[in-house]
Amino acid sequence: MSLVRLDKVSLNFGTHVVLDEVDFLLKKGSRLGLLGRNGAGKTTLMKVIAGSVAPDGGERWLRSGTKVAWLEQSLPDADEQTVYEMVADGLAEIGALLKRYHKLTMDYENANMDELEGVQNQLEAKEGWSISQKVDSVITQLELPPNKLMSELSGGWRKRVALARALVREPECLLLDEPTNHLDIPTIEWLEKQLKEYQGALLLVTHDRTFLQNVVNGIVELDRGNIYQFDGSFERFLRFREEQLAAEETANKLFDKRLAEEEVWIRKGIKARRTRNEGRVRALEAMRKARGDRRKLQGTAKFKVNAFENSGKVVAELAGVSHSFENKPIINSFSTSIIRGDRIGIVGANGVGKSTLLKILLNKLKPDEGMVKLGTKMEVAYFDQLREHLDMEKNLIDNVSDGGDFIEINGKQKHIVSYLSEFLFTPDRIRTPAKALSGGEQNRAILAKVFSKPANVLILDEPTNDLDIETLELLEDILIEFAGTILLVSHDRKFMENVVTSLLVFEGDGNINEYVGGYEDWFRKGGQLTKIGESHPSVSKPSNKKSSLEHQASVKKSGGLSAKEKKELKHNLLLIERLETEQSRLEKIMSKPNFYDDSEVNIEKTLQEFANNKMELETLYKRWEQLEEAEK
Repeated sequence: MSLVRLDKVSLNFGTHVVLDEVDFLLKKGSRLGLLGRNGAGKTTLMKVIAGSVAPDGGERWLRSGTKVAWLEQSLPDADEQTVYEMVADGLAEIGALLKRYHKLTMDYENANMDELEGVQNQLEAKEGWSISQKVDSVITQLELPPNKLMSELSGGWRKRVALARALVREPECLLLDEPTNHLDIPTIEWLEKQLKEYQGALLLVTHDRTFLQNVVNGIVELDRGNIYQFDGSFERFLRFREEQLAAEETANKLFDKRLAEEEVWIRKGIKARRTRNEGRVRALEAMRKARGDRRKLQGTAKFKVNAFENSGKVVAELAGVSHSFENKPIINSFSTSIIRGDRIGIVGANGVGKSTLLKILLNKLKPDEGMVKLGTKMEVAYFDQLREHLDMEKNLIDNVSDGGDFIEINGKQKHIVSYLSEFLFTPDRIRTPAKALSGGEQNRAILAKVFSKPANVLILDEPTNDLDIETLELLEDILIEFAGTILLVSHDRKFMENVVTSLLVFEGDGNINEYVGGYEDWFRKGGQLTKIGESHPSVSKPSNKKSSLEHQASVKKSGGLSAKEKKELKHNLLLIERLETEQSRLEKIMSKPNFYDDSEVNIEKTLQEFANNKMELETLYKRWEQLEEAEK
């Protein structure tokens, strides 16, 4: 069943053709990977499909009643919203009511009971309680802390919240723009499983080749304004594309040869312009136009590391290093020696301390205990995953060369425009503020800045985010040829496997163990990272807010209930009554003889609602017993 269709859709940004009368069809059950170079227009195509950008020409058709959810590439703001409020935001008006209700119940003792009752009545009128269960269900599935502030979460946890916000709508059409960015490997593997079971239509952009191979059943390539669709796995598509490009190159060579022959003919003299040859002249003019309209493949990036003399043999020594945050051990009595030429991958779930270890190695953070000794003749190039190397208000020339016209690379002066062109930046993009660049372009700009400095030690913290696959493969080649030392943090399993020769694995409770070989070697030997939900988000500051569940668990030991607790008891009894009514309704539906004749989606939805209802009832029953006991 078709959910979205584009018919002859065109879209231009100035002279840049993004979509050139393209046709596109997205069906239920399709799981498509959208490929294309950085700047080709992948995000723009998603915006057209989502309806947030209107095309210049053509028609966008969306099946009536189809809900579309779009996960953007950028992280949600680290603001003062709670996780629950951020997730509920995906539900528009109902979401606003749920946010208000959640806020009131979080601070139950000081809540305006009249306002709380009013919000409850509105939710009941709009069937908000069943929708509330959807929010709770998604938060539970993603193991999110509902009462944490967004400002307290790391990038990986904020990405997980954004994913929950998209999923809570239960969309028939799901658009994911770089969903694996900032996620750790256990969460990526969990997401793979969820998407393979997803019953709607999925279109995703990702640079993660393993993720693509494991999830999609078709490929869409956006290339020079045209769309090409291919049914099959990512690996099969790669073989097909190589054949297509080879055929296109052959055809272009034959065309150019014929054009050159015709150009010679037209210059032979007056005979070529006689009336009997006008058809041939018109054909030549058409060939010239076709040659001018031919869109060339975007060039391949050519950047490389600015080499420096060798460092000392020992790059770093750590002995008995321990570090903790808020009494939680991040690194526990870790000792190691890093030798010149080591290529080490640092692996672990989000929040376990990978970036902390890098900061200790960079001498930017002093550990609580232990000794850190750095080697001699070290020139370190550091790639930061949060893009702190870029001044977003400045253009690339100011960012990379501090405004100078020339930059020294491997002992030779090079014009900054020529240098940046090796990173696929055109002159107009070079003079564009960094904030106006795409995520992939910003990452390439950081690589340009990092690689402009002489280095014999590379410390790379998630360098692959937002890069297109071609640039990613080139970066792999450069790192493989690099003669110095590499410390790499990445959740891209393929990239890690191709670059590193040993691993430092965070295995919980601050314990770090070393393994020889790449990621696949470690995995085949039984290596396993902490699963989703088994680690907790790192926080930068403690929250002074008390969750409603924490409040419900703290009943005064003194005899009798306070006025607030009496109101809470009354409120909970009303909730229990409503939930029991809902449970009876669901039981009747499930007991019908033809219940399992319905679609799998509807069956799963009903079963999930029943499970959520039961869980909430059990919590309320427990609290009711506590209040009843305290009242005696």
